[in-house]
Amino acid sequence: MTSLSASPATSAPTTGAERPCIYQLFLRQFSNVNETRQPNGTLAENGVGKFADLGDHALRSLCELGVTHLWLMGALRQATATDYSAIGLPADDADLLKGLAGSPYAVRDCFDVCPDYATEPANRRAEFRALVDRIHDHGLRVILDFVPNHVARSHHSVVRPEFDFGSHDDCTRFFSPTNNFFYLPGPLQLPTVRHGETGRPTGPVTGGGDGRYAGEIEHAKVTGNNVTTPRPGAGDWYETVKLNLGFDFTQGRHGPKEFPTTAQPDKPLPDTWLKLEAVLAHWQAFGVDGFRCDMAHWVPLEFWRWSINRARVRRPDTYFIAEAYDDDPAKLTDGNVLEALVAVGFDAAYDHPSYRLLKALYDGPKWANDLDDGPGAQAPDLPLLRYAENHDEVRLANPQHWGGWGAAVGRPVSALLFGRGRGPLLLYNGQEVGEPACGAEGFSGDDGRTSVFDYGAMPELAKWVNGHRYDGGALSVAQRELRAWYARLFHVTQAPAFVRGDFLPLNHANRENPYFGRLPGESASGHWLYACLRHDAASGQAFLVVINLHGRETLRDVRIHIPAAALARLDATVPGGPLEFCDQLAEKPVRRIRMARAEVQANGVRLGALAPLSAGYFAIRRAGEPKRRPTTTKPAA
Repeated sequence: MTSLSASPATSAPTTGAERPCIYQLFLRQFSNVNETRQPNGTLAENGVGKFADLGDHALRSLCELGVTHLWLMGALRQATATDYSAIGLPADDADLLKGLAGSPYAVRDCFDVCPDYATEPANRRAEFRALVDRIHDHGLRVILDFVPNHVARSHHSVVRPEFDFGSHDDCTRFFSPTNNFFYLPGPLQLPTVRHGETGRPTGPVTGGGDGRYAGEIEHAKVTGNNVTTPRPGAGDWYETVKLNLGFDFTQGRHGPKEFPTTAQPDKPLPDTWLKLEAVLAHWQAFGVDGFRCDMAHWVPLEFWRWSINRARVRRPDTYFIAEAYDDDPAKLTDGNVLEALVAVGFDAAYDHPSYRLLKALYDGPKWANDLDDGPGAQAPDLPLLRYAENHDEVRLANPQHWGGWGAAVGRPVSALLFGRGRGPLLLYNGQEVGEPACGAEGFSGDDGRTSVFDYGAMPELAKWVNGHRYDGGALSVAQRELRAWYARLFHVTQAPAFVRGDFLPLNHANRENPYFGRLPGESASGHWLYACLRHDAASGQAFLVVINLHGRETLRDVRIHIPAAALARLDATVPGGPLEFCDQLAEKPVRRIRMARAEVQANGVRLGALAPLSAGYFAIRRAGEPKRRPTTTKPAA
């Protein structure tokens, strides 16, 4: 049996694009053009997207947007109320479900895909393989979810039953190194029924539900969110059970480890590790190019080092993204878990700290200044996945969030997050047309998120899908302009200055500058204005990034002071003569500002008025150079 010490860390692979632009595509809803949207509706009522719907028109349009990778969220077969008994896949017990469609992270078979998306459900895996091939034919890469922390309570593989979790467990023990799950005295009592009353979750919709599950009468299993009671609450991940990765999580990150470590390299590999590694190998054989790894900070770093190395032996360019949260007390390292995950082989980890800080600017009391030196500020050169939306977070365009400014707030928020770092970029399906997630769709109510539990369609994205023409024919002018703006943002962030260039923050140097967006009543600058420099000496590229985050105020007579050290580096990158600042995010005609270097040094870069919710990526060049957009790195096919 291979020990951990026999697998040294591999270098990060080549990903095809120097800065991946990832489109999170929820298969259930992305291409669904059924406009019924009945709350708690069935698949027959509300419809569902199909693998076959992602044809040449859809993929070509995503390529034109600037996408390099498609994260096919929800592809794995999850627990569901939809009955496929005709092909041996009966519906789940209603008590095990959140929503009729089921959570894409309550995976029932880690080796299978969801039959909802197949034209012929019995042929679903062949249809999925054909989709992967189509995506590759368009030069895009495929990312799939990998969920090593938990599975559905009803987990059973019809594809690879030899890798079923729990089939040989000793259910009398809470923790055993050879078990796949953690066990509690039964029976399991689910929150669908309490004190004889039917609760809010799915039971009443399906007409069933008694709060019990036949598979957990004598013994119950710990929930996916570490709840060690047979009576989980409605807010728990009660539809999932936690996988045993070789340590008793109740003893914390410093408890005994029953797996190979540096101190004990000859420990046997846990059975759960071997089964999870078989999942990665299975999907790599399907042509999947990478994995978005769910709740990676709850999984031992030693497992990640071992499994990522093995995946890259099979295919060196396999791309790994870690969903991880450094502020979670259950993380499995004393230091920064994002840095630790990158160190063991991940290409990128979630930049939740920057997202959280920026959202707190609109919720209060944070300032733009806090992004550079506030608590939780992240090093811009750490390869972090930048996002302004994903399935766990509220929609930018939702009127109850992000100051209620609507879809336009996506411009400054996304431009700021994408402009600061070098890591990959994420766009959540519908963000590019201002999907607002208004109203209750089912299980999760009206929470500002597009439901991941229910059948339905995204009303604004459906206007772009436009009867599977994928031409945006039903979009408003404002929505078309927003989508075109995101395309320009993806294009410009492939420039070397953003892919590998240095980052020089400017807010700290402008705190006392009254022309740096200071509003009446403020004693310092940098509340709603953010600025930084990006430059790459090798290519001679430099950019001034300037963002007005305010939803209502035009910032007037803006002047950006550039400190001497930054000016010296800029002079080395763009030597000699007056400077021209040319906004690459603007629609034509492109905005240009020309200034003598001495004037920039004395008075700062004079930008004049900045409209509310605006963003500028000003390419810096010597005045008189050819007026062209900066060279970008073309993604490999």
